Amino acid sequence: MDAIVQFLRARRWARISLTAVIPGGLAVLAVVLLGYPLYTNFSQDRIQNRLKHEIASAELKQAYQARGTKVGDPLTRIVIPSIKVDVVVVEGTTPSALKAGAGHYPGTPLPCEGGNVAIAGHRTTYGKPFDNVDLLNVGDVITLETPIGVCSYQVSQKPFVTLPDGKLANGSSVVDNAPGESVLTLTSCHPKGSASHRVIVRAKLVKGQVGKA
Repeated sequence: MDAIVQFLRARRWARISLTAVIPGGLAVLAVVLLGYPLYTNFSQDRIQNRLKHEIASAELKQAYQARGTKVGDPLTRIVIPSIKVDVVVVEGTTPSALKAGAGHYPGTPLPCEGGNVAIAGHRTTYGKPFDNVDLLNVGDVITLETPIGVCSYQVSQKPFVTLPDGKLANGSSVVDNAPGESVLTLTSCHPKGSASHRVIVRAKLVKGQVGKA
């Protein structure tokens, strides 16, 4: 750092060049920071339009019934009226899959089945469907529309925050299965724009179970 300071002190042209470059660089950075969310939202909108057609197809229904959906395939539509969420959820939580906005954790039960159904979603990019999940209240309704049926859950406790691994105080994970129960877990980054923690929403099935625990 001292060498850089001495270099600038000794060379007036370098100081002038630096003052000319910095504003331009900051302007470019600002454009990137503002433009990236717009780009991801536009991309997610196109993906959602495609998924809405696919989830209604006979081919998807057949694959769903045979448990043959692949990562990136539409799996369910999640509707949360209280925070204006209406988005198709795909199978998988890979970065590619989550470009759809929300994805189902592989290895957890299919939507509306018994156990712990787990879904992750973006809060600041790719349509930010889970932008306001931290504002959900106990009793708020969450509906899942699958190719073979519809079910409803009610938020059962106030949203809470965990470390990025989603571990609870007892060492279990928020996405671990819950045999004998029928619950839904939503996860997203917290706070907005950071991946330092996760915000978690828990809900209990109240209507329309499909499948066994």
